[in-house]
Amino acid sequence: MPPFVASRDRNLTQASKSTAVIVRFGWRMAAISAFAMFGGIGFQRGLTVMLWMSAILGAVIAVFDREEPLDSVLNHWDEAMAYAALCCLAGAFQAPM
Repeated sequence: MPPFVASRDRNLTQASKSTAVIVRFGWRMAAISAFAMFGGIGFQRGLTVMLWMSAILGAVIAVFDREEPLDSVLNHWDEAMAYAALCCLAGAFQAPM
């Protein structure tokens, strides 16, 4: 591969890969919460929708990156499952229309 092309291969240990996923999850949750707070449909509905979209996006990225669903380190699959679980939890407390 030419040196000017960005490469996704990094020499990270298992602990540093999992730490990177946890940090990425935290930053994305902060952004999702901020967008849901300032959304026009209310915080709870906005949070539920954004968590649902994040779960789908995480699964799509995991497929594109060809990550293993039950790998020994955290990856996009684990992140997508966390978003899906939080989406279900947020949806359970949502008032019926």
